[in-house]
Amino acid sequence: MLFASLQYLLFLPTVVLLYWILPKKYRSPMLLAASWYFYMSWCPVMILLIIAMTVVNYFVGKRLHSAAKEKKRTIFGAGVIFNILCLAIFKYSNFAAANASDVVGLFTGHNPHWTVNILLPLAISFFTFEFIHYLFEVYRGNKPIDSFVLFSLFAAFFPTQIAGPIKRYPDFVKQMNADKQFDLPMFDRGIQLIIIGLAKKVLLADQLAAIVSMIMTDPGSFGSIELWIMAYAFTFQIYFDFSGYTDIARGSAMLFGYEIPINFNMPFVAKNMTEFWQRWHISLSTWLRDYLFMPLWSIGSRGRWQTHRATFLTMVICGLWHGASWNFVIWGAIHGLALIVHREFLDWRTRAKIFTSFFQGKLWRYFSILLTFHTFCVSLVIFRAPNMQVAFPIIKRMFIWNHVFSPAAQGAQFLVLKPELPIIVPIALAILALLIVQNLPISSLIERKAFANLPVPLRAAFYTALIVAMIIFLPNGSPPFIYFQF
Repeated sequence: MLFASLQYLLFLPTVVLLYWILPKKYRSPMLLAASWYFYMSWCPVMILLIIAMTVVNYFVGKRLHSAAKEKKRTIFGAGVIFNILCLAIFKYSNFAAANASDVVGLFTGHNPHWTVNILLPLAISFFTFEFIHYLFEVYRGNKPIDSFVLFSLFAAFFPTQIAGPIKRYPDFVKQMNADKQFDLPMFDRGIQLIIIGLAKKVLLADQLAAIVSMIMTDPGSFGSIELWIMAYAFTFQIYFDFSGYTDIARGSAMLFGYEIPINFNMPFVAKNMTEFWQRWHISLSTWLRDYLFMPLWSIGSRGRWQTHRATFLTMVICGLWHGASWNFVIWGAIHGLALIVHREFLDWRTRAKIFTSFFQGKLWRYFSILLTFHTFCVSLVIFRAPNMQVAFPIIKRMFIWNHVFSPAAQGAQFLVLKPELPIIVPIALAILALLIVQNLPISSLIERKAFANLPVPLRAAFYTALIVAMIIFLPNGSPPFIYFQF
């Protein structure tokens, strides 16, 4: 069940209506049942995996809290290993088998081409991280969730179930236990976020996807400028796609009285890669910092190279978390190296006092923003390509200009786009202009109630225009959100 589908637009109001008309003691069980139904709409049998992992983590958390101090580490380690094994078996078995086949072929001259045909459960990376986070917090002394229904709802909550944001259990459990009253202003903000999120997906991300897919189908037929356009298009596609999903998820949660943390904070104005990861996919980057980087960093001397090692391993694992492919691993390694280079540069900059005024000036600030953006942009070519055999020639031709436009058609292929684009482009440009003028994401404007100061007719006209545009230009088959595959 996709957010940008008629099925979800019927499902959501039905569940919201039931939630607020039911007596309070039935709301959480009903929301849990709706969340499990939401997941089963993709593959019914896979609900058994979520339930099994929920049961195991629930009892491990209870046992961890009550166990003697000397046994806690063993119980905690067993719980984490269980979750990692579930993720490894379902997500990485085929990747491991394929690489083992390559190694055997290298030494024997005959590649057996081993495969493991296991269906990848939707969102397993996200709810596995939430389970591990839960065990970490209980191990550190937080009280576990007593109610099995509430614990199940923590993992299965359908607005964030598929692609986050990754919830923090201490914050979420307080909201589950709170005596919720219907909050009209919060409900209103939720509706606005859902509309904005759908507009980002349908009017921006899906239209940019047409450009990206066309060029990535046969990148060798396009010239350097077109490949750069593709890289820019995918950068904004993945931003509008994922931030659009986050807006819909957060808006849907608000309809039930739940506040979910933001996931993006103007990432493309970041001046370095460290700042970028503080602004991009915030729930993942903070999870990696708290539950992966810090444990890795705490092993050993905690010196400069220990920090670099922990940073590099964290980002390599981040890449592997995104997908069972070497191009994701390399993408993560590039970001790890970029973070290390930035940290080394900062150390040098503090010593080079002669350049202090230059590094504090506007010229360096704008250059840093452009460099950070393009580093991320080029890395996404590796992220988007099916493998390095496709990605490397694209990047090579982006920097070594043999052909400015398509070798055969001098750019004519680039013009063969969707017929709706002449109308979609002005709408997209208007939204982008609003982003630039206000220097804030539209969803953030809603969060900060900037729209509340506008006249009601103007706000109504804005959202009506978005809804009409989405109805007119909704694709016959809107592609799934990019992060659904992770």
